Amino acid sequence: MINLVIFDLDGTLLNTLQDLADCTNYILRKRNYPEHPLDSFRYFVGDGIRKLIERAIPENERFSENIDKIMADFLSYYHLHHADKTAPYEGIIPVLNELNRKNILIAVASNKAHELMVPIMEHYFPKIRFAAAIGNRKGVPTKPDPAIVTEILQLTKISDTETLYFGDTSVDMKTAAAAGIRKIGVLWGFRDSDELISAGADQLINKPEEITKIIDLYNSKNEKK
Repeated sequence: MINLVIFDLDGTLLNTLQDLADCTNYILRKRNYPEHPLDSFRYFVGDGIRKLIERAIPENERFSENIDKIMADFLSYYHLHHADKTAPYEGIIPVLNELNRKNILIAVASNKAHELMVPIMEHYFPKIRFAAAIGNRKGVPTKPDPAIVTEILQLTKISDTETLYFGDTSVDMKTAAAAGIRKIGVLWGFRDSDELISAGADQLINKPEEITKIIDLYNSKNEKK
C-alpha cells in the first residue's frame, strides 16, 4: 500500500521559475553581469540556490567569496519577491486535498533553502496537512543525495516500499533511486521526458490529476495480492 507521497517543490508543486529568474536577473543587473532569458533558468535551477547563482554568473566570477555575497543578496531579495508570480500548478491543490482526505501522508523534499521554503509553504498551502516539508540546510547534502528523503521516512515511520516520489528533474529521479523509492516523473515542470527517462523514471505523468490515479492503481494491485 502507498501510505506516503513525497513531492519535489519547484517544478512539481509550484511553478517558481519566473520569480527565480526575475530575482536572479535583478541581482545580475546590479553587478553589471549579463542577464538570462527565462528558458535558461529551467536548467539553472534544481540543485539549490548556490548552484543557481554559480550557473547564472560569468564563469570568471565563480569564486567562492563572490558566490557567497551574491547568494546573500539573492536570498534577501527573493524573500521579498518569492510570491510575485509563483503559483501552484493547476490541479495540484485538489490533489493534495484528496490525499489529505484519504489519510495518505504528504511530504516535500526540496533543494530550496529551508528558511525560504517555510514561508512559501505557509503562503501557498495554508490548508494542506504536510507530514514533513524539508529544504536544504547547512551541513545536510542536497539532492540527489537521499539524506532528506531518508529523514522524511524516519519522521513518518513509513517504509520505502510504501512510498512514491514525484519530481520533475533528473535530480529527483536519482534522489528517489538512491533512497530505494519508486519514482514518478512529472512533465508539467522544468525538464522534458528524455531527461526523466534517462534518469530512470519508473513512470511519467502529464497532469496532476494522474497522481491520485497512480496511487489508487498501486493500492488496488496490493489489495489483490
